[in-house]
Amino acid sequence: MKRAQFGVHSKLARFTERCVALSQKAVGSDPDPPIKKGEGGYADWVIIAIHGLRGYLDHTYRQLLDVLREMPDIVSMLGLSVDELPDFTTVCSRKQDLKMNVWRTLLGLSADLFDSGEIQAIDSTSIAHRSSSHNYSKRVKRTFESVKTTILVDCSTRLILDIHCSKNLPHDTQIAWKVLKRNLNNVETVVADKGFDWDKLRHMLRNEDIRPVIKHREFYSLNAAHNARIDDKTYHQGTV
Repeated sequence: MKRAQFGVHSKLARFTERCVALSQKAVGSDPDPPIKKGEGGYADWVIIAIHGLRGYLDHTYRQLLDVLREMPDIVSMLGLSVDELPDFTTVCSRKQDLKMNVWRTLLGLSADLFDSGEIQAIDSTSIAHRSSSHNYSKRVKRTFESVKTTILVDCSTRLILDIHCSKNLPHDTQIAWKVLKRNLNNVETVVADKGFDWDKLRHMLRNEDIRPVIKHREFYSLNAAHNARIDDKTYHQGTV
């Protein structure tokens, strides 16, 4: 394939090739054609790849689609011609329709490109409905009181290994094993704060040869003694 403006060795071309390959894997082993006439529309992997380019170039969707019209060689890597590019509103709408398991698969495939370190950290945060945009709530056509987000991060690379979102606000300990169980091959030492204090979680991790570095809630002097024995250097790598 001829690429006059962006050769195969340019960073943008290499990123686009990798982004297309990962996007196609994320949606299945036999990806759809990039575009189907009529009601079929654009394939999911095309929408995901465009989303990746938006992040890479740090553009809004409107800006990105404008710029891509001047990059026929990059657009051809999406299996499209410049005239076949979607409107930015189409990309925004289609992105909202993609299921979470597609994004999680894409996240896992991306994480596999890196060598993780020896220490991983897990933490949670919540956002209340009053903090969310009214336009966002209207666009997704649903209301909610709050959302809890739990993230598993590699402390060496700062790479996000997994993410879990819930509107039911389960306790941190109930989410932790669900997230960690999906990533046993990428985890060696797990660092977490007192919100994840659960002896059963520690036992399950040790059974998988994973070292738990999880602070104890200090109800008794024994809990304080356990905390005193925790390696501060290891613990603070996951809590900075």
